[in-house]
Amino acid sequence: MGKSGAKALVVVGTSSGAGKSLIVSALCRIAVNSGIKVCPFKAQNMSLQSYVTRDGGEIGLAQALQAFASKLEPRREFNPILLKATGKGSQVMLMGKVYGTLSPKEYYEKKGFFWEKVRSALEVLKEEYELIVVEGAGSPAEINLLDSDIVNLRIASELKAPAILVADIDKGGVFASIYGTEKLLKIFAPSQHKALKGFVINKFRGDPDILQPGIIAIEDLTGLKCYGIIPFFEDLKIAEEDGAGLPLRRYYFKENPFEKVKVVVLRLKFIANFWDFDPLVLEPDVELVYSLRHEDILNADAVIIPGSKNTVADLKFLRKLGLDEVLKQAVKKGVELVGICGGFQMLGEVIRDPDCVESEEKEVKALGLLEAETIFVGEKVTTQVLAETDQLGSYENLWGYEIHMGRTYGDLFLFKAKRLATGEEVIDGSKKKSVWGTYFHGIFTNDDFRRGFLNRLREKKGLKPASTQINYFKELESTIDALARQVKKFVDVKELWSLVFN
Repeated sequence: MGKSGAKALVVVGTSSGAGKSLIVSALCRIAVNSGIKVCPFKAQNMSLQSYVTRDGGEIGLAQALQAFASKLEPRREFNPILLKATGKGSQVMLMGKVYGTLSPKEYYEKKGFFWEKVRSALEVLKEEYELIVVEGAGSPAEINLLDSDIVNLRIASELKAPAILVADIDKGGVFASIYGTEKLLKIFAPSQHKALKGFVINKFRGDPDILQPGIIAIEDLTGLKCYGIIPFFEDLKIAEEDGAGLPLRRYYFKENPFEKVKVVVLRLKFIANFWDFDPLVLEPDVELVYSLRHEDILNADAVIIPGSKNTVADLKFLRKLGLDEVLKQAVKKGVELVGICGGFQMLGEVIRDPDCVESEEKEVKALGLLEAETIFVGEKVTTQVLAETDQLGSYENLWGYEIHMGRTYGDLFLFKAKRLATGEEVIDGSKKKSVWGTYFHGIFTNDDFRRGFLNRLREKKGLKPASTQINYFKELESTIDALARQVKKFVDVKELWSLVFN
């Protein structure tokens, strides 16, 4: 590696969903508040939740949020490899751009190539930052994959950095998972095992004194130190990475002085970027439901077809469930129907894929609710945008971002936008009565636009407009600060920094 004084801490987990991403965010915020020039890093992320950097690179959403926690603008080097499952394998985003769609076998055959790209990104970060907080993926003890693992303790070995293990007690079996992880690494990857210094127990509910006999025993059995027990975080306002973990209803603990409007997001098989809807949940007059139930759709005030990593497969899935006709019934009832990205494509008349970019279907009839049609091409659009509209109310400087292989043509007039990565000016989106769609992810992070959307639903329902003062990005900042306070309170951060900097 290059000559640099940068240090690193690697955070791995006993499993996916153990809480690594949020703990990395908290540690980054604690570090930057202490005057340390810190950045996040995840060599390889597998997620359909993604974000576009200012220069048009696509990275995992978790790394973008970790960058915000570090008080940095997200950049490609923070997540050099992003894998997006498509049904045909995984679309590989390498340094923010499409490398190709590879099967697992093809991907593993190229691990040497990808490892060098990871090392190159680390070289850049080591020259610019004092501390790199690294997030692992899944478990570091997948013994069938250790030879090709480029995201967990191989990073610790490369950086000569200590690692801590995050264990999720909420699912049970916490001591077995810590013990098993440590022992498997000791047997199958002794050189990587040396980096593992301790563990943190996450998502605990109850009296921590009850855990002490187990902690003493597991410390003795493994030689690992317990650096803290973190209580379950109840009021989390950050989206999960994995769509499979989405609850049926999303809500936060909040006072509710308003009668609610019901917004239903279709729970697609390949749902992508459901972060789009987190801002809606913050509003006290919203019940947000992820559902495919006919009753929910017909009784909604608004229905949203979200982004999808396989638009055609999800469209066929909706048809199989009879939801194409249900959505048309809902529109006749006056329900506002919105499509975001892949959902926008589904609302048009036809989807064409002559080169089988996304699926094996060269042409599929879409829902026919908007006068537009989509064709898939090989080049992906990834850019942030600034937009304006006078069709859904009058708004300027609306922020969002595009991530799509499709190109949509037809009756497009909804937004005038400037693509920040290229400077190109474009027209986006279509509207027909109560149906509208756009390629813009993040559109509901715009506070005035979101409130206008909700008040439109309220007025249709005969309710008075509400004037809540929710600032989404301030709420996101307050959540990161709350996470940092919680981790700082229940984890021995001073000892962690001693591990890193001594």
